[in-house]
Amino acid sequence: MEDKKALVLLSGGIDSSTCLSLAINKFGNDNVYALSMSYGQKHEKEKESAKAVADYYKVPLYSLDLAKIFQYSNCSLLTQSDEEIPHESYDEQIKKGDGGPVSTYVPFRNGLFLSAAASFALSLDCNVIYYGAHADDAAGNAYPDCSKAFNDAMNTAIYEGSGKMLRIEAPFVGKNKADVVKCGLENKVPYHLTWSCYEGGDKPCMKCGTCIDRMKAFEANGVCDPLIGGNLYG
Repeated sequence: MEDKKALVLLSGGIDSSTCLSLAINKFGNDNVYALSMSYGQKHEKEKESAKAVADYYKVPLYSLDLAKIFQYSNCSLLTQSDEEIPHESYDEQIKKGDGGPVSTYVPFRNGLFLSAAASFALSLDCNVIYYGAHADDAAGNAYPDCSKAFNDAMNTAIYEGSGKMLRIEAPFVGKNKADVVKCGLENKVPYHLTWSCYEGGDKPCMKCGTCIDRMKAFEANGVCDPLIGGNLYG
């Protein structure tokens, strides 16, 4: 079956925004939809960025509110949590842990997002769902729902459960964040519109795990993050 339309899970961050650019390159923006998820996060910045990126690419942005499903979780990203967001790299967090996910892991979030997106995608006659899982997040079991094994299993479930009408595309599942940024730079993704920081301030905190990962990914490509003063495309 030839893919004709795509639904992109768009968080407003680097990975999902780069996925959106790839889907548009392949299908054209008339055949691409974006889907943003609310899950009870402590700030609105990523949802605002998702809208800005979708508007930039002129694709419709839909939203789903799944916050109630996570209302009993004490994940440090969520509104009801009294846990502080760690101000250290994922590597440091993993070394201090017991081999389980980091404290910013929202329980089975990607599994829930992909399942909900599958129903949504089928309703829109989409053949493929894009999402931005990458190898850095899966490393050390920090975010187990970003691993290749997880992706393969979910792809099988969604493909079979949709009557073989829908599949998952995770173009970065075997690549690191520097690879994601490299791809995005080649496609001139509007990274100045994106947001990755777990804090909701006016500027990135540059201390949380995702800020550190983001900064290193830009540095690995020899450029400066536009959110801290970089000018990527002149």
